[in-house]
Amino acid sequence: MKKSPPLKQERSIVLFDGVCHLCQAAVRFIIDRDPSRRFAFASLQSDTAARLLGRALPEGEAPSTIILVENGSCYTQSTAALRIARRLRFPWPALYVFIVLPPPIRDLIYNFIAARRYRWFGKDTACMVPTPEIRSRFIEEE
Repeated sequence: MKKSPPLKQERSIVLFDGVCHLCQAAVRFIIDRDPSRRFAFASLQSDTAARLLGRALPEGEAPSTIILVENGSCYTQSTAALRIARRLRFPWPALYVFIVLPPPIRDLIYNFIAARRYRWFGKDTACMVPTPEIRSRFIEEE
């Protein structure tokens, strides 16, 4: 009997820090440049993220990375950002050329910004609540 190929995940899932203003702006940026609706979203503080990652974020720990869940694999930091960019509307896929740089070099820049994002951009006391216009892009809690 012939084996069926594994089911392809329809939409990639972007897990983001739900209280970070920079991360919230990044989600809106992605949504605005993703007319094909390739990406769905959930905060890293959510039960959805805990289920997808197999663990919850430790209490009080601020997530320091964006996570892209795509076809059963998880990508973090600059790799996640570049994989997201390559699936957005032109000109953003051009950034994917930076994938040739070794991850430690790319992640130096990513981590520099991530370590200062609350100070530079601010944060909320609770996770982002999607507006009615973008609610369908977010994975609902079960």
